[in-house]
Amino acid sequence: MTTGKRVAVTVVLCLAFSALVLLGFINKLSKPRILSDAELREYGTMILDTPRRFSDFKLVDHNGAPFTRDDLMGKWTLIFFGFSHCPDICPSALATLNKVVEPLEEEEKANLQVIMLSVDPERDTPEKLAQYVPYFNPDFRGVTGDPYQILSLATQLGVAYQKVPQGDDYTVDHTGNIVIINPRGDYHGLFRPPFEEGSMRVAWRSIAYTFDH
Repeated sequence: MTTGKRVAVTVVLCLAFSALVLLGFINKLSKPRILSDAELREYGTMILDTPRRFSDFKLVDHNGAPFTRDDLMGKWTLIFFGFSHCPDICPSALATLNKVVEPLEEEEKANLQVIMLSVDPERDTPEKLAQYVPYFNPDFRGVTGDPYQILSLATQLGVAYQKVPQGDDYTVDHTGNIVIINPRGDYHGLFRPPFEEGSMRVAWRSIAYTFDH
């Protein structure tokens, strides 16, 4: 092999090696931090060993459109069970969820939806939720409907709530978890309070990446 050919081969090999290093670096940058089960627990996140299916339902969103199990297919869903008359826990949770979602890349946002499902359907009409939920983020959906269907869904997702008399009115005590539904429409896990937006974002990215790979 002539000197010129040896130089050319060396240059090609160096370029190929540099390309592989660059590709690996780009891949590392694009890959989210993967958390172990123990780390997820430290982040207030619990993942089911086997995602759990739940029964179909037919509710309505704050725009008056039907909301069924089909609306949970094809993307990740975070469901917070709350109500519009909630004085503190609900607005705090929805504000945190907005902080989780806002910094995401557009592709990530397209793969995630946030639902507030009312545990007070008596007062939370679609019109009421339309005034309340989009205040926190215009892409969030408020959902209400038949009390028995809501109770059935909540029970299957590990959420408890009850009406509590409060003078001439009432409030609703409820579980504060945020339920994680995977793109197959199955119960995948939950975030436990207190919520911290940075930890939730890292955990969700890890969960979504692991699910896809």
